Amino acid sequence: MNLFHLRVLLAVAEQGNFSTAALKLDISQSAVSRAIASLEEELGVSLLSRGRFGAKPTRIGERVITHAQQMLEIRDNIEYEVSLEKGLQRGIVRVASFRSAATHLLPKVVAQFRQAFPNIEVIIKERDPLGVEQALREGDADIGLLPLPRSEEFETWEIARDEYVVLLPKSAQDIPEQLTWEELSQYSFILFNYAECTSAVRGHWANSGYSFKVAYEIKEDSTIVSMVAQGLGAAILPRLAAKPIPKGVQVRSLPMPLKRIIGAAVLTNGLQSPAVFAFLDALRGTGRFQP
Repeated sequence: MNLFHLRVLLAVAEQGNFSTAALKLDISQSAVSRAIASLEEELGVSLLSRGRFGAKPTRIGERVITHAQQMLEIRDNIEYEVSLEKGLQRGIVRVASFRSAATHLLPKVVAQFRQAFPNIEVIIKERDPLGVEQALREGDADIGLLPLPRSEEFETWEIARDEYVVLLPKSAQDIPEQLTWEELSQYSFILFNYAECTSAVRGHWANSGYSFKVAYEIKEDSTIVSMVAQGLGAAILPRLAAKPIPKGVQVRSLPMPLKRIIGAAVLTNGLQSPAVFAFLDALRGTGRFQP
């Protein structure tokens, strides 16, 4: 008995006759007949009943076919694992990410991944979210780190949640731990003019019923933190974008929590290498890769 004989048996049972099974397997009909005859001779039972309307499994043939399917599935799983391991012996993973995720989330994951797979090169490219999407579409990146949700052209997985915090200057006096919308409305804000963050903050504030005074609109998060430190206004930033927070800048939570979901994204239905799948597992902390 060998796996080829079992594969032939399954093909005949599925197709219902020897000639169609031969076409499916791309072998001669006589080769199919010899394989079935050899298998039946070795086992000492009839696995198929032949007739003018084709061939169908006998009762013992049905039970043998069940086990044969399991054996062939095991063979396929072995081939997959070997192929995966060969693919992880070398390769490149290109990751496009917005700045704060690249700064605070990726380095630890990359370090652990390189320790597990030292022959796989990881390339990191910093882009804004729209630039990350473009890099994925144009094939310049395999994986993108993006705020979620995204459009259906991307398959995504949540990897982190980042709380929006209020940054207040050192000069602000007697700031309670829990601020109200009324108290916050007394400040002029330096707005983070950056992709989804702008609409998220404005939309969240709109539900408060208080006016939102904007003194500046700045694209660079580090510039905003420095301006708050100099007493030029308050700010609402994702915590990762605010880091490192200078000494003296006061950090408070919003009256109602607001978080951005950070996800890993690939093109839907795109073909990915084993190295890319392994890095996705590393980002999610699941699957084969366990740091």
